[in-house]
Amino acid sequence: MALFRNSKLLIVTLAVFQLIAGAPGLLAQSGTANGKDMPDVVNSNNSFAIDLYRQINAQDTGKNIFVSPFSVSTALAMTFEGSSNNTRNQMAAVMHLDLPDADRQAGFSALLAATSAGPGKHYKLNVANALWGQTGYHFEAPFLNATGKFYGGALKPVDFAGNTEGARVEINTWVEDHTAKMIRDLIPKGAINPDTPLVLTNAIYFKGDWASPFKAATTKDAPFKVSNAINVQVPMMRQTGRFRFVRENGVAAIELPYADDDLSMIAILPDGDIEKMGQSLSLETIQQLCVDMYSEEVDVFLPRFKLEAGYMLVPTLSAMGMPDAFSEKLADFSGMTGRPNLYISKVIHKARVEVNEEGSEAAAATAVIMAPKSVHLEKKEVFRADRPFLFMIVHNSTGAILFMGRLSNPSS
Repeated sequence: MALFRNSKLLIVTLAVFQLIAGAPGLLAQSGTANGKDMPDVVNSNNSFAIDLYRQINAQDTGKNIFVSPFSVSTALAMTFEGSSNNTRNQMAAVMHLDLPDADRQAGFSALLAATSAGPGKHYKLNVANALWGQTGYHFEAPFLNATGKFYGGALKPVDFAGNTEGARVEINTWVEDHTAKMIRDLIPKGAINPDTPLVLTNAIYFKGDWASPFKAATTKDAPFKVSNAINVQVPMMRQTGRFRFVRENGVAAIELPYADDDLSMIAILPDGDIEKMGQSLSLETIQQLCVDMYSEEVDVFLPRFKLEAGYMLVPTLSAMGMPDAFSEKLADFSGMTGRPNLYISKVIHKARVEVNEEGSEAAAATAVIMAPKSVHLEKKEVFRADRPFLFMIVHNSTGAILFMGRLSNPSS
């Protein structure tokens, strides 16, 4: 795969993966009769998306970034349903889930329903969730009911204990089937073991044509400025047309709609350093750019590119403020099993995107792998009086020592 590995290209595809259909840019719509809580969940997910991007931006200096925050937040939201106490508080803070349970669940349910391309659409957009649980392992009914009812995450029994590799292949095959084979081997060998009790997965797939496609004949090789010292040649697409566009505060932003106008790509091009912009990026900034966009005749140059990225997100999410979830000592997911005996051992995320003259194809998947806490047997204290010892006879109510002695040689 031809990857521009050193490029600092930023294509903000949050509009694709967050899907706020019909709203300008990233602004959530007001509630509907069937989804009045959806805007709050959208805002929570979008806030998490920006935080996640900023954290990865700080970690992956000079590297391409491509992630589906929607996939990560959905997988974590299912995991959140089984969290308790401080673990729950930390997850809620990081994911911006300051909503009552009923509102959060209804909002996610409405959002997941909205992110399904209905009949007659000229694009594909599919989101799927699943829970993979060890056969015979006990999971609390409220947890299973919530993930099944509101996230469509039905529990699929597998045999991690007796057929670890078979379970891993089954999960990876499910991910491939729900991402048009774009995401393969999400869970690598060794990521799960016979003690694994539960894996929570999300998969998302999108394929759509541009509302105004680029003509292949206009694509020409052109330099792409990776840094002040490095230029690379890339196939640069070009077209001229009316698009929603804005140039302000040192950035230019454009909205490139896909067919049916249900989804768009928002591309943001800073005048200065992309990584520096990422340090201070905020949801409010992006929302303001979308509000300020206006229809304008624009000569558009966009590289034809492919990106693939993979992340092990435990350090990232821990640094964002939810370390207890990954601590064998502190994690509390008693809502899953009735006991705080599980913790998150891994959060694996993969994403791929291809942007060409016709449109875009993108997919991502996330796996949250739970692990059992080690069984720490209480150490039994031993008093073995096999050497000289002191002894006393004490009057308990007064504490008076009535007799006192030392046994130095019992055979004497």
